[in-house]
Amino acid sequence: MLFLSISKFIIMKIIQIKRRTRQEKYYSSAMGMLNSRVTYIKKYVLGIPTKTLHKYRETYYGKIKNCDDCNLFI
Repeated sequence: MLFLSISKFIIMKIIQIKRRTRQEKYYSSAMGMLNSRVTYIKKYVLGIPTKTLHKYRETYYGKIKNCDDCNLFI
């Protein structure tokens, strides 16, 4: 029982999921160039980012949208 709890603790320290928000420019066909807050949810293994799990942005009107429908320019 003690071994299982220690192994879960070690695995939780090796694999982490972090959320980071940053300002990015993107192009919308309806409104042109815009700045928006884009949030990335990434998976880290031993502190190194390995995979982006999800990416979404907040619109001008406060709605949350997936970033697949816009062209991002960094």
